[in-house]
Amino acid sequence: MRIVMIGSGYVGLVSGACLADFGHHITCVDKSEAKIDALERGEVPIFEPGLDAIIEHNRSAGRLDFSKDLAAPVGDADVVFIAVGTPSRRGDGHADLSYVYAAAREIAAAVSGFTVVVTKSTVPVGTGDEIERIFREEFPGKDIAVVSNPEFLREGAAITDFKRPDRIVIGTEDPRATEVMREVYRPLYLNEAPLYFCERRTSELIKYAANAFLAMKITFINEIADLCEQIGADVQKVAKGIGMDKRIGDKFLHAGPGYGGSCFPKDTLALVKTAQDYDSPMRLIETTVAINDNRKRAMGRKVIAACDGSVRGKKIAVLGLTFKPNTDDMRDAPSITIIQALLDGGATVHVYDPEGMQAAKEMLGPVTYGNDPYEIAESADAIVLVTEWDEFRALDFKRLKTTMKNPVVVDLRNIYPVAEITRHGFSHFAVGKKTE
Repeated sequence: MRIVMIGSGYVGLVSGACLADFGHHITCVDKSEAKIDALERGEVPIFEPGLDAIIEHNRSAGRLDFSKDLAAPVGDADVVFIAVGTPSRRGDGHADLSYVYAAAREIAAAVSGFTVVVTKSTVPVGTGDEIERIFREEFPGKDIAVVSNPEFLREGAAITDFKRPDRIVIGTEDPRATEVMREVYRPLYLNEAPLYFCERRTSELIKYAANAFLAMKITFINEIADLCEQIGADVQKVAKGIGMDKRIGDKFLHAGPGYGGSCFPKDTLALVKTAQDYDSPMRLIETTVAINDNRKRAMGRKVIAACDGSVRGKKIAVLGLTFKPNTDDMRDAPSITIIQALLDGGATVHVYDPEGMQAAKEMLGPVTYGNDPYEIAESADAIVLVTEWDEFRALDFKRLKTTMKNPVVVDLRNIYPVAEITRHGFSHFAVGKKTE
């Protein structure tokens, strides 16, 4: 099939490359000349493990190409995916759909013959209806079916998620579009792909509901962690104990500094706003959003408390900047709020992240960037573990003890057992555990 992916950001690039790997011909389109020029030079603008190899393989095979102009590829396409950004709108928190609607109008003007237009972007309920209205009223002669097909990709594991999905949600009431979408995903499985067909509005809500539920789960265990610290319990053991219940499950029960990234913050807020618009407020999600925002600030206070109540004039080494490992995504990362609290408290902050430092330079204040954990820890008054990158899981604490000014470790991801830290003579501050 000939497929066009409008938007060559995280979702569009990963989805396009993986669909090309299945044998489809994919054209990824983006208005950013710099991005397309970089891709044509073989430079991948985002960090996602394995993505560069898949892109290069399919470019060489002639199944994947890139374009700044959508008219020609869309005119030849069977399916056009819209994978543009839907950031939170300034002022009210609603999803900004201006890029989606602009792309829809350009697509409709260029299509020839029956074409399936698929919203891969995360969009509020009713967006597909509005796109269909635009097509019907502004382009009445075009034969277009509008489908919802939300993505469920985890940054750092996106290729595996795309190729071995739990489910593929497809929202459509058009029988022709149903058959086209079956063909798009047919190469996924030898027998039957886990396709879940439903109404378009239902599909749009599934994406938001899924992210909101996972965000709520994270927030729940973080509040349990706070209680654990007060009563002397261990949040990791609590999480294991409740996660063994199959009704609950053990995923997303890792206490930490709060959720961030490109999805959970904006999607929970957009769901709250949508619910308010329909006079059906979602109090649990409203509270989840508020608790998570407060938690990031609380983690800054936690670091300050670990430094005897003040960081003024002290050097703090922060390990990990991205919102999670195996990505360079800094959007809504807890590190931003934590570092700002330390800077406001008068600290000198040195940071290191394996992939996120370039993006961080556009978001962080006056911090010093280092080349490895040991460089930034030299003469530091505390080390703060913010992101659980693999290379932070086997630090040489004996070496760190000889170079740091004060042996203090604040482990906001509970990477290390208490005994592992304290036996080297460090003061240990974790999340949801007794301080040692």
